[in-house]
Amino acid sequence: MALLPACTCLSCPAHGEAAAAVLAGPGPEPGGAGGFAGSGRLFGEIALWLAGPDAGGLTHAGLEDELGSRSRELTRRMFQDHLDLRADREQRRGRVTGLDGVARTRAEAGHGRLLSTVFGPVTVSRIAYRAPGAPNVHLADEELSLPRGRHSAGLGKMAAAAAARGSFGQACAQVRRQTGSVLGQRQCQELTRAAAADFADFYAARRPPPEAAPGQVLVVSCDGKGILVRPGHLRPRAARVARRAVARQDGRLSRGEVRTRKRMAEIGAVYDLTPVPRTPGSILGPRPAGPRPDGPRAERKHLTASIAADAADVVADMLAEASRRDPARDRTWIALADGNKDQIRWITEHAAAAGTTITIICDFIHVLEYLWNAAWCFFPEASPQAGHWVRDHAAAILNGRATETARSIRGQAAAATLSKTKRTTAARTANYLVAKAPYLNYPQALASGWPISTGVIEGACRHLVKDRMDITGARWGVPTAEAILQIRALQANGDWDDYWNYHLQREHHRNHPRPRASYQLTA
Repeated sequence: MALLPACTCLSCPAHGEAAAAVLAGPGPEPGGAGGFAGSGRLFGEIALWLAGPDAGGLTHAGLEDELGSRSRELTRRMFQDHLDLRADREQRRGRVTGLDGVARTRAEAGHGRLLSTVFGPVTVSRIAYRAPGAPNVHLADEELSLPRGRHSAGLGKMAAAAAARGSFGQACAQVRRQTGSVLGQRQCQELTRAAAADFADFYAARRPPPEAAPGQVLVVSCDGKGILVRPGHLRPRAARVARRAVARQDGRLSRGEVRTRKRMAEIGAVYDLTPVPRTPGSILGPRPAGPRPDGPRAERKHLTASIAADAADVVADMLAEASRRDPARDRTWIALADGNKDQIRWITEHAAAAGTTITIICDFIHVLEYLWNAAWCFFPEASPQAGHWVRDHAAAILNGRATETARSIRGQAAAATLSKTKRTTAARTANYLVAKAPYLNYPQALASGWPISTGVIEGACRHLVKDRMDITGARWGVPTAEAILQIRALQANGDWDDYWNYHLQREHHRNHPRPRASYQLTA
């Protein structure tokens, strides 16, 4: 019984066998379509199953699960059939010479290697060119751009992206669920580290983004965040402190001891911003009845992070990105800092080296924290007067009277009867205001429409570090933590897909370096 073109019946045996024969094509022949007979038969089986009673009794959820599994196996078989077809079509070459200059005079077909792909495991068969005492040369490996290891580029990308979002155990489970390939946590870590290998080169070679809108200022900001690391991965100074630390309790670290087990990661942000002028009253005044007016918003954010490099190097990378965005040095540069002396010094030095002037503004939220610390020296806990005290001093600072505020706090501390600890806290706030007064020019910043808080970099620290690196019980090795930070930065910047294309090109050159093995076609 022939299967007519207009017939859609696949349930009867006659029509099902005919459909499978059409899908399988002619018998196997080198270079012919018959190389896909296996996947063609499998497609016919799936079609028969869909038309049969078993599938007819499933819900849509059951159909999704079963068809997803069957279609993945179909795709894997098609991939395998294609590789087998390429192996059948591969022509033997004569006088193949490897990178070592040794001629491979023998050729053996059928040398296979396993490859775990996003569709499942397959076997790549190809001709091996051999010579005594020399490694085999496989010309087909370069044509397919095969990796050195067992896992394909697509599987590596999937594993790295999943590991950047959640734990390595979750990433391995996702890979197995979506591909059928079994992946261990150590393998997942290795793939993640390899995936981030070209982070620095990618951004170093990146073209400048489109020009900023007229009047937009260029803002840079940086901050540090501690990550709990394994023994032996601390920086030298922190390692010395950890060795001298004496455990205060048995079985767990106390609050203060946790700091001695952390290594600081430095996070940098560069972004464009359209100025929005404000007044001190709009910052501290009562909330308006309607929607709050929009403040300046960050655009085209670029994040970078590193736990392996020194903080000064991250600041240098951040200023290099700013220079790339403003090659003519005709824009206004703003730097937001939390008051760290080293950060301020590094920003000033690198801006000078870049040939531009940069205005540094200390984060107003940090100033408020200092004021609250001082307020509790003069008022009991939860006292409503403390809020009024902080608001009055904050308004004075926003109006450019930081040194006067410091004198007022010192005078109040001298007149009050305070404990040594509270007197020290009040003095610390006053000293901070005096030391950072050059960077507390809030009247100019507000009038110019510039930002006065580090919300962007604080959010970046939370997203890049805390949301992923602070998983309960996690202790990190520096290479793996570095890779996770870089992949999360790429994803946050919207550069992950572009980076991956660049990474594949670099991987190809690393795995199959030039000059390529020379060969001649046989007669």
